[in-house]
Amino acid sequence: MYAILDIETTGGKFNEEGITEIAIYKYDGHQIIDQFITLINPEKEIQPFVVQLTGINNKMLRNAPKFHEVAKRIIEITESCTIVAHNSSFDYRILKTEYNRLGYNYERDTLCTVELSRKLIPDQASYSLGKLCKSLGIPMSDRHRASGDALATIQLFKLLIDKDLDKSIIENTIKHFDCKKTAQKLSSLIDEAPRTMGVYYLHREDGKIIFMGKGNNIKNDINNQFIKNTKRGKIIQNRTTSISYEPTGNLLITNLKYYTELELNKPKYNLRRKRKLSLDAFNNDNMLLIDKGRTIDEHSVILIENNEVVGYCFTNLAFQENHLDILKTMITPVDNKLLAKTIIKNYLKNKNVAKIIRF
Repeated sequence: MYAILDIETTGGKFNEEGITEIAIYKYDGHQIIDQFITLINPEKEIQPFVVQLTGINNKMLRNAPKFHEVAKRIIEITESCTIVAHNSSFDYRILKTEYNRLGYNYERDTLCTVELSRKLIPDQASYSLGKLCKSLGIPMSDRHRASGDALATIQLFKLLIDKDLDKSIIENTIKHFDCKKTAQKLSSLIDEAPRTMGVYYLHREDGKIIFMGKGNNIKNDINNQFIKNTKRGKIIQNRTTSISYEPTGNLLITNLKYYTELELNKPKYNLRRKRKLSLDAFNNDNMLLIDKGRTIDEHSVILIENNEVVGYCFTNLAFQENHLDILKTMITPVDNKLLAKTIIKNYLKNKNVAKIIRF
């Protein structure tokens, strides 16, 4: 579970800043499940350059709650969450400073989308939130206001999770599931799963993926996995302490994601068969395969360039699909290009995608 947040401050000397606005979105990796947004009276003057940047002035904050009045709500909404922010060291420091003033030791794990972006989206001219979102075609509103910046960070974080092929983000934020009764544990895990098409991951206590699966209905597929009576099935059931999943929206993305990630992650309890790889070329060297996405307003896009599969992504704006430079930045790459080509060619022998754009 993640608490994606943004904080606006008064500016001023290090560790003497006060919070003027905070936005927190509790995010389960797929959707927002809770939120808290408020102006805060910092009980000190705002620096003039900050007023010009954010539009928040001292008059706006006269009747706003003071930090101690919202401190309990912030603790509650971030409980058992990893804090995610763009430059999280700043936001987390500000929060800890405010709680220190109240005599409370505020401790949370953190993730920084600046650091993740440098790793997963290299060679960008700038990693500021505004410029990075512009290069990715992520729309922004209310720039330099807490809610607008936090919502943009959610969209960026979604993309980073998609690009995280070795699943290090998910593995490092998995929370331990402490339950002695296997049946009760498995029932609880099944309840977390959605009835949607996609790929799912079973994790052991330290977050490591021990099994991957795919299906048209993730909940049913996990349930089937948890009722298997084989020796291997029982071991998986006993060692699974948490699950994660990624909806895919269509069968082609499901297969592409599952088989390429299976090859990359090599979960201990998956049985992998040797696949005959296709050496045939695509009919066109350069094209986009566009199909249904994970939601009604989204498309999946597979990029093929120079007769090789570059990767895939999800878009919700025609602007992104019409600008190849933006699309390439959004793409989740595939390493085993021959395997990816084989999966796509086998799919296209019997099925169609919604649209093919040749260029």
